[in-house]
Amino acid sequence: MTERFNGPKLDELARKLADSVPGNIKSMGEDMERNFKSMLQSALARMDLVTREEFDVQLAVLARTREKLEALEARLAALEESAPD
Repeated sequence: MTERFNGPKLDELARKLADSVPGNIKSMGEDMERNFKSMLQSALARMDLVTREEFDVQLAVLARTREKLEALEARLAALEESAPD
């Protein structure tokens, strides 16, 4: 799951966190950046997030389902209108 979170944005966020640390602690530099990245990966993995691709697939499924539902609702309304009382 953590492979989802090994991208340039995570590197950039870890770098920004490391850069925001006060100067006297910054001497730890790269090590601190790696630690921030590791902590971020761990936190994001526990959140059980989906990838953009997975989200887009589900969005398409939802759109198709909505279209089918609307078609069925229209069909039902037409059947109810034509049904004898």
